[in-house]
Amino acid sequence: MGIEHYDLFIIGTGNAGKHVAYDAVDAGLRVAIADNREYGGTCANRGCDPKKVLVGITEVLERSIDMQGKGVCDLPRIDWKDLIAFKKTFTEAVPFTTERKLEDLGIKLYHQSPKFLGENTLSVEGKTVTADKIVIATGNIPLELKIPGREHLLISDDFLELEELPESMIFIGAGYIGMEFAHIAARCGVDVTLVDVNERILSNFDKGLALYLQENSEQLGIKFIFNARAVGVEKLRKNHRVTLEVDGKEQEIKAELVFNTAGRVPAVADLDLEKGNVAYTPKGVTVNEYTQSTTNPNVYACGDVANTGELPLTPIAHQEARITAKNILKGKNYMKLDVPPTPSVVFTQPQLAMVGMNEKQAREAGYDFVVNEQNVPDWYNSKRMNQNCYAYKTLVDKETGYILGAHLLSWDAAETINMFVMAMCGRLDVNTLKGMVFTYPSWASDIKSMI
Repeated sequence: MGIEHYDLFIIGTGNAGKHVAYDAVDAGLRVAIADNREYGGTCANRGCDPKKVLVGITEVLERSIDMQGKGVCDLPRIDWKDLIAFKKTFTEAVPFTTERKLEDLGIKLYHQSPKFLGENTLSVEGKTVTADKIVIATGNIPLELKIPGREHLLISDDFLELEELPESMIFIGAGYIGMEFAHIAARCGVDVTLVDVNERILSNFDKGLALYLQENSEQLGIKFIFNARAVGVEKLRKNHRVTLEVDGKEQEIKAELVFNTAGRVPAVADLDLEKGNVAYTPKGVTVNEYTQSTTNPNVYACGDVANTGELPLTPIAHQEARITAKNILKGKNYMKLDVPPTPSVVFTQPQLAMVGMNEKQAREAGYDFVVNEQNVPDWYNSKRMNQNCYAYKTLVDKETGYILGAHLLSWDAAETINMFVMAMCGRLDVNTLKGMVFTYPSWASDIKSMI
């Protein structure tokens, strides 16, 4: 058999890879795509989407608990098996529908991770293929903790497939994933412990609001151990024993299940990038401002695997895919990656959200700015839901009145932060915002009191 040749070969079928494929086919290119897991990528199969389904039930439970004695008499009872069955209605069809759409478009499908043999040559499913352009969109995978007993550690994929909940869990890592799953488990009655090498949770978020969320999480019953490094895991008869180094001393904790939520890294280990002359670092494939490899001009990377300096978020993957497709179809250096202010959310309860700069970043950028910061659990929207955790911090440029950054902790932070995103993208100053009329009483109407 001869060597198959394609105009474009895409590695990865998540949000970044498949959208590049759609654009390329529309332009008439002969396209192939490959994935070593089920088609559809992390977000739809085992990430954002199924996680948010599980978060939904805890929101119902949280609201009921807050309103107990305020009109609610009997609290809902969680049936975990029913919840997982409901979650599967969102995920089970994703691989099939993704494959069918790609196949219907005439795209050649491969079910293996390709390896580079040369700058334009790949080996996949025992075949050698060549392509004028290659796009790497393999996303991120969990960071392996290289400690004794690591084979006993579970990851976020496993949490989303649990058929029943254990009595206790340990999460190693208090970032996005660890905090979100810890809140889900704790609200469903699991005894939860979070371990982290840092001195607090969510080190990328505003310290004051993160500590406020940490305090609220402790009220929920979540236990935290900070400045702690896991150095070993041992399987016992029922539980697992995790050995920690905490401030130079050894400590042991036990739980039925232990999850590695220490972070995620670019999925490049299986690609043999060196043979393709594709430079990369621990942050991902090294690309220029056009998402093009800095060492192999025929290779592009987008999504979480690309070291673009942007946040590893699904909306960013979409943006990078659009730019990548434009540059491949129109010619190199056609369009630079230009990402607008991008919000980020931790779907705990309350939710923690941010967009733009923190104080350190604003100072380093040379801005003269005003900080508005307050804990406001007595504001109406919090009080009407009988909640005790509501806070914000905003940074406003003194010269222009533009919002430089917004940080929210509230039941509705994931939605309210979008108002700040629109203000920042639309270059609306605080006087313009204060002059607008919003629905009242609504969470969004509160933003006028935050600036």
